[in-house]
Amino acid sequence: MSMALQRKTNNLTNFLVFLFFISPISSLQFSINVWPKPRAFNWPHPQAALLSPNFTIISPNRHYLSSAVDRYLRRILTEKHRPLVGPSLNISSSASPLHKLIVKVADLSAPLQHGVNESYTLDISVTGSASLIAETTWGAMRGLETFSQLVWGDPLRVPVGLSLGDAPLFQHRGLMLDTSRNYYGVEHILRTIEAMSMNKLNVFHWHITDSHSFPLVVPSEPELAAKGAYGDDMQYSPEDVRRIVKFGMEHGVRVFPEIDSPGHTGSWALAYPEIVACANMFWLPAGYKWEDRLASEPGTGHLNPLNPTTYEVLKNVIRDVISLFPESFYHAGADEIIPGCWKTDPLINSFLSNGGTLSQILEIFVNTTFPYIRSHNRTVVYWEDVLLDDIVKVRPEVLPQEHTILQTWNNGVNNTKRIVSSGYRAIVSSSEYYYLDCGHGDFIGNNSQYDEQANGEYKNGGSWCGPFKTWETVYDYDITYGLSKEEAKLVLGGEVALWSEQADPTVLDARLWPRTSAMAEALWSGNRDETGKKRYAEATDRLNEWRYRMVNRGIGAEPIQPLWCIRNPGMCDAVQVI
Repeated sequence: MSMALQRKTNNLTNFLVFLFFISPISSLQFSINVWPKPRAFNWPHPQAALLSPNFTIISPNRHYLSSAVDRYLRRILTEKHRPLVGPSLNISSSASPLHKLIVKVADLSAPLQHGVNESYTLDISVTGSASLIAETTWGAMRGLETFSQLVWGDPLRVPVGLSLGDAPLFQHRGLMLDTSRNYYGVEHILRTIEAMSMNKLNVFHWHITDSHSFPLVVPSEPELAAKGAYGDDMQYSPEDVRRIVKFGMEHGVRVFPEIDSPGHTGSWALAYPEIVACANMFWLPAGYKWEDRLASEPGTGHLNPLNPTTYEVLKNVIRDVISLFPESFYHAGADEIIPGCWKTDPLINSFLSNGGTLSQILEIFVNTTFPYIRSHNRTVVYWEDVLLDDIVKVRPEVLPQEHTILQTWNNGVNNTKRIVSSGYRAIVSSSEYYYLDCGHGDFIGNNSQYDEQANGEYKNGGSWCGPFKTWETVYDYDITYGLSKEEAKLVLGGEVALWSEQADPTVLDARLWPRTSAMAEALWSGNRDETGKKRYAEATDRLNEWRYRMVNRGIGAEPIQPLWCIRNPGMCDAVQVI
């Protein structure tokens, strides 16, 4: 780094430290809403100025930054947002119209990867100019989003005399979408990534394949999609993937692929039946006990780790996927290994009859695939089951901590504690808080549990992970609760998850937003105010406004309250435990 850039970096760091010691002013007092809420906000003399009709953004000419500047300039000049509750601000007679925003970036070459610096500072003066200073292009994008949310009205207005400093609490702030159980067109994925960028989320975890369909066209194994996708019009070509990855880069969102295996691979059997155990079998035959099931839901099939052909096919898939996705994380799945499925295979049964165990079979699989993924310079992410499952799991020595990340989805903070106390880094997706598909019942047909007249109650709404996760449930979850400071450092962040048994493009936006926005703020600036108190009451009004703005930006976010509540502040808040 040059001395000039080093000075800029030092100045930025010092400025952030300075701002972080300022007591934030409540944005609610003047209805100036930014979501996620900035970490530090200084506005000693609240006032506003007009935005000049000739307003422009001046920035370095760099590909992803330049496209972001153009995009935000169009939005700023054309959005003309009308808040549900208008800011109680007059146009200052002493403030000049804001003519320009000057963007300065210390390191224009920093790649979009885990741990990249996303901090920024924003100053909007009363003299007609504003400055945005960021360490990287990606921090500048976050600052541009903040600036765009500060502009409102027709004619356009902007708060002035304002300074804020901002940076995320957690480096990994993601959304997982399952595109196997139901298919989502490319345009729906792009819209989701755009909404993620609006909320300062930075990881799109793409659960591409599963037992139900294999929609990804893998160049060296084209039969997997040709036979495993729902149809020719329900596939993702390499060109589609490149378009999605590029769009993600333009919006500061990493696209992180998951090819789940060895479980959840029934769709592979349509092309390679010889490598998949229990494919196309009924998941819970009549008379079977739950522990003898072949799958945890309809859609059976596990890759056979004892068949050498399995690795010929899988290594081709891994190699091609890695070539399509520049992301340094590769999600290898390894969740929900069902003993009953593997036991249907003669080769596996022979291994077990000779004293082998199911865990040894999983270790054979991991010991063959993990080094191959690592040889492509990828960090390997697994679901927690690979280490924590009660029946089928590997020994810790099989998974080097420096190259392995575990994603937790069961048992809330307890499993997070188990992972980090063992020395592994964790991504938190606790189903009790972050599974957005929960609470919509089950998709099993001919299900007698719904034929209940007495009391009118369904167990968990008929959903294994019910009830429905409200935005406040998501917002209030503390993903490092009960951890020591050293353990908390191993929590990279979190992801909400939308599994698609009962979701498709028709409900996508409403299932995700604004509940995903709730996680976005909790992971960016936290869910507590400067006194340490949970700020869900204050967040309600801001989220109502933000949801309304997202809708006007083309995101079909569901409402969280009647409009009456917004127009009558405080009248819908609880004042005692209900």
